[in-house]
Amino acid sequence: MRLMFGLIAVFASVLGGFYAMGGRMAVLWQPVEIVIIIGAGIGGFAIANSPSVLRDTLRAVGAIARGRSTPKNDYLDMIALVYGLLRVAKSKGMSQIEADIDKPAESPLFTQYPNVLRYERCMTFLCDYLRLIALGQDNPHDLESLMTEELDTLGRELNQVPKALQNLADALPALGIVAAVLGVINAMGAISEAPEVLGRMIGGALTGTFLGVLLSYGMVGPIASAARQRRESELNMYFCIKAALCAYLRGSPPQVCAEYARKVLYTDIQPSLAEVEVATTLSSQAKARDARQPA
Repeated sequence: MRLMFGLIAVFASVLGGFYAMGGRMAVLWQPVEIVIIIGAGIGGFAIANSPSVLRDTLRAVGAIARGRSTPKNDYLDMIALVYGLLRVAKSKGMSQIEADIDKPAESPLFTQYPNVLRYERCMTFLCDYLRLIALGQDNPHDLESLMTEELDTLGRELNQVPKALQNLADALPALGIVAAVLGVINAMGAISEAPEVLGRMIGGALTGTFLGVLLSYGMVGPIASAARQRRESELNMYFCIKAALCAYLRGSPPQVCAEYARKVLYTDIQPSLAEVEVATTLSSQAKARDARQPA
């Protein structure tokens, strides 16, 4: 919804302003110029990026069009899940959660939070490091260093699509100039035509520059920025896990670990202390209820 509203606002403002100053809208309709700019942009984008980035770009743009982002409740569920796992590990030992981390989709702890299970790669990250702890890697500095290295790699990977889109946005004004130059060359070839004909041809050529700049700063650039923000919000999930597990290895109780996880989130998505207390209390009650149920 925000994508459609933004695009409508951009094009309505620009085209409406042009019409209000007395411009002729028909002059802006230059199909050949549009084909040159968009075709060259898509071609260059395909050359510059791997197939995986191309597929990921389609998914990212689709998510932006649907307005999909990481909601605040998903972060809260993630904190509650990590709290529940660490609570069991602290009271009964890491061996008690090995079955949970081996098959999260079948775990009573994990299935309490179906929204979190959708983040498959994030769940793999969590289970991998819990498994390392269960295997005896209890040095907080070593584990934190390993998580930092992995998150650096993950951050670069998640930034591939925003970077590719921003490169396309940066190239569009130049491609607009290419279309404009071709239009001027065409106009110079018809220099003997009447002035009004020559004027229309030159005006059409200059439309290429206009379209390149508009598509860059009014469309592709903002989409690249939106994709970057969504990737950063996804990365925050991993930082929550890292903060909680490092606090656990340093000997903090599970409730304090949950507070560490909460503190690394941005203000607009950070749940309050009271919300975390309620979520972790519900997690504890659900675990106790499951334990009372007969096998």
